[in-house]
Amino acid sequence: MLPTERITYSPIATRAPLKLPDGKRMAVWVIVNVEEWDINQTMPRTVLTPPAGGSPMPDIPNWAWHEYGNRVGFWRMLKVFDDYKIPAALAINGSAISAYPEIADAAKQRNWEFMGHGFTQRNMQKVENEQDDIRKTADVIEAATGKRPRGWLGPGLTESWNTPDLLKQEGYEYVCDWVLDDQPVWLKTTTSPIVNIPYTQECNDVAMMLIQHHKASEYYDRAIDQFEQIYEDSADSARIMALVVHPYIMGAPHRLKHFRRIFETIQQKTDVAFMTGEHILDWYLSVGPKAP
Repeated sequence: MLPTERITYSPIATRAPLKLPDGKRMAVWVIVNVEEWDINQTMPRTVLTPPAGGSPMPDIPNWAWHEYGNRVGFWRMLKVFDDYKIPAALAINGSAISAYPEIADAAKQRNWEFMGHGFTQRNMQKVENEQDDIRKTADVIEAATGKRPRGWLGPGLTESWNTPDLLKQEGYEYVCDWVLDDQPVWLKTTTSPIVNIPYTQECNDVAMMLIQHHKASEYYDRAIDQFEQIYEDSADSARIMALVVHPYIMGAPHRLKHFRRIFETIQQKTDVAFMTGEHILDWYLSVGPKAP
């Protein structure tokens, strides 16, 4: 099914208004991506170009750069979530649950939502058996938490032509890969529709820090600029804003304070709700348009 066959164009200005509970006008959700990088494979991203070029194995500098995030950066970020009592969604590779059990335990203790994020950190178009990968990811999350994940985020937002169909078949209720709206939308599948919940490429530390090479303060500046506009947009109908972080990027010591400042600023608004993906899903299913 082509993407244009899965979703009907709908201008946000002509939709029926959506209202959040308790007088809130917009929702912010924060997604923490925790990944396991296979030392036997080419690294998904690099901070240091190999001096002789190519893709050396083992790539110790770039593997260690990522590993720092799970050993140190995650725990530095966790203090921010605790200090501001922010609920988070943990988008986690299935294999990372056994590789970093303390991270999974910390998320469980705080009642974070667990989202499927591929069994390993690689392009879903290159996975040998996509349906098995999706199912295995749900299985290990259920084994660790006692609950199957409701949401899915493709590694690097990658999908095959069939991903939404397979997700729905495996019991997922929402996906985040289609970054095309400020409200949830329905996507058609070969069975019943699946909800797409707003994610972000603009307020994503991968895009800002690794691709565009901004200084650390850009994350705060852009997040607040985006927040202020979406807050204004939400005067008549609720909007959703996402913030996306990775422990090896935003958990670096020179960046963390700029992440913290975001919540200092946003929490000054009393009509903004901090939610997780499944909270947003349940709200949308109760007040939004019914599945096509």
